[in-house]
Order: sequence, then C-alpha cells, then structure tokens
Amino acid sequence: MKIVIAPDSFKESLPANEVAEAIKRGFTRVLPDAECLLLPVGDGGEGTVDAIKSSLALVEKTALVTGPFGDLVKMPYLKKGGIALFEVADLIGLAKIPIEKRNPLKIQTKGIGQLILHLIEQGMKEIYIGVGGTGSIDGGIGIASGLGYQFYDENRNELLATGQSLFEITDISKAKAISVPFDVRIKILADVTNPLCGSNGATYTFGKQKGLNPTQFPEVDSAIEKFYEKIAPNVLKLEGAGAGGGIAAGLCAFAGAEIISGIQTCLELINYDEKVANADLVIVGEGRLDSQSLAGKAPIGVAKRTPKGVPVIAICGSLAEDLPPLPIENIIAAFSILEKSEPLEDSIKNAATYLEHTASSIAQILSLKKN
Repeated sequence: MKIVIAPDSFKESLPANEVAEAIKRGFTRVLPDAECLLLPVGDGGEGTVDAIKSSLALVEKTALVTGPFGDLVKMPYLKKGGIALFEVADLIGLAKIPIEKRNPLKIQTKGIGQLILHLIEQGMKEIYIGVGGTGSIDGGIGIASGLGYQFYDENRNELLATGQSLFEITDISKAKAISVPFDVRIKILADVTNPLCGSNGATYTFGKQKGLNPTQFPEVDSAIEKFYEKIAPNVLKLEGAGAGGGIAAGLCAFAGAEIISGIQTCLELINYDEKVANADLVIVGEGRLDSQSLAGKAPIGVAKRTPKGVPVIAICGSLAEDLPPLPIENIIAAFSILEKSEPLEDSIKNAATYLEHTASSIAQILSLKKN
C-alpha cells in the first residue's frame, strides 16, 4: 500500500513536515509494510516555503535587511538555480512580534523590498513569495520603500513607510526607486482571495488578529483606499490583493508581481501529480478544517489534484461546525485529533502525539479491510 501524506502546518503548533512525520509514525505502527511518501505542503500561508523545502533540494541563504522595528536582521530565503522562495512571515510574522508590540500600523515591511533587490542582484529570475501570517497592515507601502520609493507629508518631511503614515502622505518620490527588470517574474503565493479594501478586505478581515483595534478599521481602510486610488487604482479590483495585510497589493503595484494560487503552485513545485499517480490513499490536514478551507486552502487543493478513485482522508486539529457534509471534493472522511477536553495550549503541545494516535486508528480500520 502506498500512502501519500500531504498535510499543511498546524498553526502555532507544528510545521507541515512534523505533522507528516507524526502521521507516518501512526500508520507504520499498524501497517509496517506500507510505503509512506511524505509531501508536506503549504497554500501561501505561514510555513509554505518550509514545506516546499522539505520536498526539494533547496539551499538556504540569508540577507541583511530592515527588520519590523527598524533594526537590521538576517532574513532567510531558499534558492535553486535561478529560482528563489521566501516567506514574509520570517521577517514580520506574528510569531516575530511580541504581544506588547503588536501594532500593525507601526510594523516596518521595508525589508521585503530590500530582499527582492538582493535576489535580483543574485541573478534570480523567478521569485516566489509566501505572504501569509504577517503582523502588519501598511497597504504595501513598506515594499515600495524597500525598492527606493520615498513618501512625504504636506511639509515635505519624509515619512517612515508604515501603515500609520498612510494618513499623512501627500507626495511620493520615485527618484531613487529601482524598477524590477522585465525578465524577473515575482509570484505571490496567496491562500486568500480577499481584496485590498472594503468589508472583506485586509483591514476588516485580518486587522483584529494582527492587533488592530476594530474602532480603527474604517479610517485605516479608507486611508489605504485613498492611497491606491491615486497610485494604482486597478489594484483595488484585484482578487487577493488583501493578502498579507496589503503586502500583496504593494508587490503588485510597485514590483509588478502576480498573485497565484499558493497550494496549486506548491503542488507543481513538488511534482505532486507524478508522485500521487499510483497512490492507494492520500492524507491531508490542517489545524482547523472549516468552510473557509473550501476557498483554496491546502487540504482542498490537494484533494482536487488527487486522481479520481484515490481516496483522501483529512486529519485535522479540529473540525468546524460550518463544515459541509462529506464527501467534499475527494475528501471522503475527516477526523479531529482531539482526544479529550483540555485547554487549547495543552492540545497544541500534544498535537504530535494525538496525530500519531489518530493515524494509528485509521490504519487499524485499513488493516481490517486488508485482512
């Protein structure tokens, strides 16, 4: 029996490769002869680049860039030939921002633009960027700053390129801006389709989790909208521009980037179609499977790419009440790993053990059929 294990990360608990390893341990305990192929995946959210790294022979490098608080930090990225991948969460992810400093209007994203220029100098021709899990809302102006754009208030004072400055910008200078060469393709791995502004945009959808007070939503959303109405109005109509707190919008407007499906691109990069062709079973998973998972998240993306006739089972941290009846796409069954009522922090801490137990139980059912 060949089992392809292709889970996403369990947010704030386990990276995708550790989720896959735990599931494998559960299956091999009961089915020692089974061939378990580990293909951890990501859909553009936090952990996507690490998941791809686990499946490909990528080399990790670092570059010195401006950090979230203005200090210089080492930013990791992966490369192979003329291809580079990096994740903005490695610089400005929520996990990098202490709770007492979680003000998304003051987090600097300049380092992302600086890293892009570094990669271009290194000869990279294809740059893939995961934009999920950020702690910022700046409408993407930090990206522009990293590429050399300068922002001024009405008194010609240069402004720090953070979300807070969106309320004061009256002029933009391109004098020191560096254009991305026409032969360099920048692709944004997105796991959401939210627009930049509006009730379903970056501020209203992701602001609270980043630390923004809901009373500020209307003014922040309005400031971002007014900025792009003057600079790049087409971005306001772009599906997915709200990803990363508007980082996707900035990459499109100032670096000529293209928004693409995170999970589909991940599956292409790891050559999923070929590896799953002769599988008997596929295991997918994420921290919480819910109705939002149906809009391009990893488990559904993997299931859609799995050949008809190959059953797909989801193993997740929890299952939401709004989940439609199964089967969904090719997912024939879904299991929560929670074994008992306990505080969330304990469930997160014990996730690897619970994953192993759940996989072992599923394997027991499969062994009955085998016998």
